[in-house]
Amino acid sequence: MAGMILGDGILLSYRFNMPKTETETPKMKPRPIVRLAIFLISHSLLVCVVCCTAGVLALLLLPLLAKNTYISENALMPGSASSMISNRDISEANRLASDLSGLNFEPQDAAALESRGILTKYMSDLGAEVSYHKFHHKPNQFHPLHFFSSPDSTSSVDNFSCSAQGVNTVGIIRAPRGDGKEAIVLVTPYKFGKSGTAETLSLSIAYTVFSLLSRVTWLAKDIIWLVADSQYGEYAPVEAWLRDYHTPVFTGLGALNADTCIKIDDLYALEQKPIAQTKISDGFRRAGTMAAALIFKVADRNELLEDTLNIYAEASNGQMPNLDLINIVNYLAVHRQGLRVKVEKVLSLLDSRWLEILGEIFEVLGKVARSLNPGWKFGISAADYVEGSATLASSLYNQALGIPTGPHGAFRDFQVDAITLEISPKVSSHNKARHNEFLLRGGRLVEGVVRSINNLLEKFHQSFFLYMLTSPSKFVSVGVYMIAFALLVAPLPLVAASLYADANQLDLGVKNTKSTTTAPDELDITFRSWKWLYAAKEVFLVHVWGAAVSLLPYFICQIPNCSPTTSSVIWVSLSMLGLPILYLIAGSPSTHVSISQHEEKGEWAILKSVTISAVFIGLLLMSVVNFATAEIGALLLVPMCLMAQPLMLDMKAGKFRSFFRVICNMVLGFVAFPPAAYFVAKTLFEGSDSINMGDFWNWMESLWAWNSATYIYIGMVHLPCWALCLHILLHSC
Repeated sequence: MAGMILGDGILLSYRFNMPKTETETPKMKPRPIVRLAIFLISHSLLVCVVCCTAGVLALLLLPLLAKNTYISENALMPGSASSMISNRDISEANRLASDLSGLNFEPQDAAALESRGILTKYMSDLGAEVSYHKFHHKPNQFHPLHFFSSPDSTSSVDNFSCSAQGVNTVGIIRAPRGDGKEAIVLVTPYKFGKSGTAETLSLSIAYTVFSLLSRVTWLAKDIIWLVADSQYGEYAPVEAWLRDYHTPVFTGLGALNADTCIKIDDLYALEQKPIAQTKISDGFRRAGTMAAALIFKVADRNELLEDTLNIYAEASNGQMPNLDLINIVNYLAVHRQGLRVKVEKVLSLLDSRWLEILGEIFEVLGKVARSLNPGWKFGISAADYVEGSATLASSLYNQALGIPTGPHGAFRDFQVDAITLEISPKVSSHNKARHNEFLLRGGRLVEGVVRSINNLLEKFHQSFFLYMLTSPSKFVSVGVYMIAFALLVAPLPLVAASLYADANQLDLGVKNTKSTTTAPDELDITFRSWKWLYAAKEVFLVHVWGAAVSLLPYFICQIPNCSPTTSSVIWVSLSMLGLPILYLIAGSPSTHVSISQHEEKGEWAILKSVTISAVFIGLLLMSVVNFATAEIGALLLVPMCLMAQPLMLDMKAGKFRSFFRVICNMVLGFVAFPPAAYFVAKTLFEGSDSINMGDFWNWMESLWAWNSATYIYIGMVHLPCWALCLHILLHSC
């Protein structure tokens, strides 16, 4: 045993005394991905310039990269069958319109009751199951928990006013070839008792289609016709009906708050009238799972050239219906009914001179590309580029706003594909022949869409759900428009890593200058090595301030007789006052440990690094909820975060480059401030004459009233990061 120990000792002694050339392992080179990351971090300035420029250019190129729409689901087969709407259906619709128009001279309450009775009789004569749906209108009010909870089905019957109630009329046709598991919903907004010519015309088109569908034998899905009582808007009645449709209520119309309001008793009397022929159901009638929904109405305006169809598709928080639904409507409207199809545009961009110049440049580049290779289909005409940009800007803004552009948004909240169709007639409807032709074209359009949806064996799933429109027949898919966003946010982690590395190098330089350290110096070095925690704490506190700012409107709304202008001034004043108070309570991070002037230069760099990291995380999270909001937020925040540097340093430098950076920081800081950004955009698109201080409060009020995620983003991501960038600019170096 002793020999073995002695031998092992000699062996260990030999190993430790071996020459370094024999025992030293060769140093391994970093992996290629690590070397690439180090290279990008060390050249972060160049990467920033290239990526940001490419991101803005990619956004400007989107109208050129738009593709023609196509129908992905072969089962839809739009236009494969001839229309079956006859003159008989048109005559019945005209008779219904005449009966309803004759009630306009009666008192409103009596006219509303009689119009429901007439509509019920016409539905019942077709063999439909008719029922009434009562709802109570409650104005939207700000409440913090509304962002994190879904509406309760019982909330519509609590704390309501008898003067704010409406009644929807619902007719259901059971499909002769169906099993009752699927349904198609047709919605017509109508003001009972005070309807106009356009609303009566909308009801006539709906009845034309409903009359046909009650006779056909090919129907495989139930048809639900919802005549929404739009006296409190078009969205509220549809939302209330959908909420009750998906939340079973086991009480009839007579049992639901029957003792609360006297007016509703008229409906029970209506059920007993012979005009209804005892076919009105007392309970809430349902059909199957909704395959799709169409909301159609006639606009109260006339077109000069031809009948026009406007399509509205944006739902809450940027949700869009399946693109195939828009495709079949566009195909049938253009190629079967000869309608001119339009989508919403930013009209002020149509006259933009710089956009026209940009379109001419792209047109010339497209011609050069085709001359080099005829297969390169790059470039469009300048007029098409301007129109596509105006349509794309409208689509981007409406999705980012997060507010539905029509009643179809209520369906999308229940994962039902729906769009709103608004038809504008060419001339006045007083010409009988032209009136009948308009009814025929509108009815055949809706009939063709219903036939295509009826052919589906499953829900829409083949085509895109994430897209932006540049025209009714062109779209930009998510795989294309996400490139611009990716290029804009790509430099953020690189710059954050570069700033943190530079700040650590400053610390290491201080450590290397000291050959010996005492105990207090070692403690000081330990504090400096964890300096990023103080920056992280500061960023966290500012985000807490942003959350508090987001909750302030809840308390401001409690102030009686407060105008929008006064509310906005109070909101901004309290917000700006709360930030320095938070700093006084929490204390500045620099007061926790005494640092040298050399290290103080790295303090703002670490704060900027953590701020950029927060911006990067916030934009990525928002891109999951609403991509359009993240896109616009990146355009405003990324340049400001990348260029933010203490103004004191630039003023001391005295160079033209530093002076230019000061100007850019001041401009970006002003434009990125949410109220300033709103008023700048409003001035550019609508002119300076329409500016009012209360407009910003009304705009933000619409965001929280519709539970838009954009409101959360502005209060808890955009505003805190703007405040942190402002703090970096005002940092005392």
